[in-house]
Amino acid sequence: MTQLPKQPQPPPQPAQLQIELPPTLDAIYSNLVVIQHSPSEFIFDFARVLPNMPTAKVGARIVMTPMHTKLLLRALQENIEKYEAQFGVIYVPQEGDALASQLFGGQR
Repeated sequence: MTQLPKQPQPPPQPAQLQIELPPTLDAIYSNLVVIQHSPSEFIFDFARVLPNMPTAKVGARIVMTPMHTKLLLRALQENIEKYEAQFGVIYVPQEGDALASQLFGGQR
């Protein structure tokens, strides 16, 4: 009896992840993030700074592993590249441009 050579199997397709957004979920605007880290995690405190307001209120705290943080960095870079390809380069003031003055009219 002759055996036929085995055909290579196609790689399994990853299961598609269903993401659920609860109807009560509110979007939170943030224009400031404070980043802290330890050997095992990164902590992101997202806050909103408003002109003439002395404090920034944290709206969300996200804790991630270092690996997930690096994957987030990669995903953000890919999406910024796609955005800029469609809408143009995002202007970011340089350090010497007094960033706080440009963004918040003199707030420091």
